[in-house]
Amino acid sequence: MIDTAAFQGKTAKFYTLGCKLNFSETSTFARTLYNMGVREAKKSESADICLINTCSVTEVADHKCRQIIHRMVRQNPGAFVIVTGCYAQLESATIAKIEGVDLVLGSNEKADLIQYLSDAWNKTDIESTADKSSEEGKGKYHSVKTKDIKSFQASCSRGNRTRYFLKVQDGCNYFCTYCTIPYARGFSRNPSIESLVQQAEEAAKEGGKEIVLTGVNIGDFGETTGERFLDLVKALDKVEGIERFRISSLEPDLIDDDLIEYCAQSRAFMPHFHIPLQSGSDEVLKLMHRRYDTKLFAHKIKLIKEKMPDAFIGVDVMVGSRGERPEYFEDCYNFLASLPVTQLHVFPYSERPGTSALSIPYVVDACEKKHRAHKLLKLSDEKTRAFYAAHIGQEADVLFEKAARGKAMHGFTDNYIRVELSPNQAKEEYDNQIIRVRLGGFNFDQSSLKAELL
Repeated sequence: MIDTAAFQGKTAKFYTLGCKLNFSETSTFARTLYNMGVREAKKSESADICLINTCSVTEVADHKCRQIIHRMVRQNPGAFVIVTGCYAQLESATIAKIEGVDLVLGSNEKADLIQYLSDAWNKTDIESTADKSSEEGKGKYHSVKTKDIKSFQASCSRGNRTRYFLKVQDGCNYFCTYCTIPYARGFSRNPSIESLVQQAEEAAKEGGKEIVLTGVNIGDFGETTGERFLDLVKALDKVEGIERFRISSLEPDLIDDDLIEYCAQSRAFMPHFHIPLQSGSDEVLKLMHRRYDTKLFAHKIKLIKEKMPDAFIGVDVMVGSRGERPEYFEDCYNFLASLPVTQLHVFPYSERPGTSALSIPYVVDACEKKHRAHKLLKLSDEKTRAFYAAHIGQEADVLFEKAARGKAMHGFTDNYIRVELSPNQAKEEYDNQIIRVRLGGFNFDQSSLKAELL
């Protein structure tokens, strides 16, 4: 049982690294603490509780996590410091040794973070087989092996954003050669469609207009309940009050043609897809142990564009992975250049301890990785700009987000074009409202199209 009286009037600070899923989970923790009487500390004041939700997708991410932990400890003397997330699962004991860290929770324990915090706060923490103390620091860590990660922390939260983020799935069964996420998040698991519909209905009651479906490998939805992702999409499409749904990321081999067909004619699912490719070379895809080839990927892109010609398609690409010889990178570049995709999210490959990619002999040096990343980012800018330019002069519905008084407002069209409304047209009542506009030319930094109210 959680004693909320002990938390009345306390303050907290939160720091999230990594993916949208992490941000959604942190926002849920923050809301729970708020309901217990904990308010978010101002930037200038020291907090009583600090929560860091970590990422471990690259070596750089690990380093940044350590930096943030040290900074939070230094800036909030005496605070109770909790670290959770992927890095906390993979390096629990190491983090617990950091001076000032009180509690480290792995992926299985994260779902019970508030209970762990309450027990430790009230000095009622009981030792268990998963509870260990660090050797050099006072911090305790709770974590289990990957195969024992079974819990699912429900999360549908907005935080300070206009959009809600609904966690529909966690974990991954794919074990690609370069990736540590299955070790950090555990195997694929999900709640029921019924429970997710209920969370979406609650978001609608709170005034939510748009929900983004998040997870680690959401196309794998149904692994633990025997349901299908398409069935989830159809059920959510019926939720009254939610006018927009977006799907955060779908593996190419898990995008059913039937799903594309349904989204093309659905009430609320937007013409917006994010699809991880990782490499446009079939040889590299084999080395990565990806479950598709470029032919399948191209088919999915072609079908999306046939059914939804104005669809925004974002693509994840990794450069400089083990085994990516120069000719393979050129294959990747040419493949992407030939596709009608909108934006590339480019990530330099990072060596991760314990991954099977380390056994692949060909290594790309750091300078060459940067060169390849720069080349793909330039291609991405060209594709995105062309996509935006093709919509100038058209009418569109934009969901606007809150802006500071006297500042321009921004929002997104159904197909994810960022739109800017000038300060002299912006009004507070436009926040979280879908408004019809005419799309004009680019704004000053080329990041948005200007909007003219109709």
